[in-house]
Amino acid sequence: MADKQEKAEDGLVAEIEKKITEAFEVFDRESNKTVDVKEIGCIVRSLGCFPSEAEVQELLAQIEVEEPSGFVHLEKFLPVMTKVLLDRRFRPIPEDVILHAFEALDENKCGYITKEDLVKHLTEEGEPFTQEEMEDMLAVALDPETNTLHYRDYRIKLVVDETKTFPFNV
Repeated sequence: MADKQEKAEDGLVAEIEKKITEAFEVFDRESNKTVDVKEIGCIVRSLGCFPSEAEVQELLAQIEVEEPSGFVHLEKFLPVMTKVLLDRRFRPIPEDVILHAFEALDENKCGYITKEDLVKHLTEEGEPFTQEEMEDMLAVALDPETNTLHYRDYRIKLVVDETKTFPFNV
């Protein structure tokens, strides 16, 4: 009986490692089992995890990064990321929390946030967006006619179905 469970767990780990390797290889431009340290956040997020930038830095502290080149080897990344997925860390933010966050930014309680207010909040407070991140978000989030973010509609685009992003039966 224990043998059967061990085999199932080994199969799960093998499946997780395969997914991690596939995601890693997308960013391995030289096909040498290394990626630029700057790509780690994208790789982690592509695997259905949603860490903050500070949490990405904590992950990097657990991985031996080749100094000064700033590259991460798959063999160093794989065990750390496997544990993250097995522990189901960095889960998506629930829809009600997303809505509450937008409502907190909507000072007039009118159901939308102006472009100016959105830019101010997201570039000056908390974990600030970069200029590129801000431009990317505005391109998809703003109503082109009113230049506002109708957050009740937009929040639906931000909600993640965990059954689709984390296909493992952990």
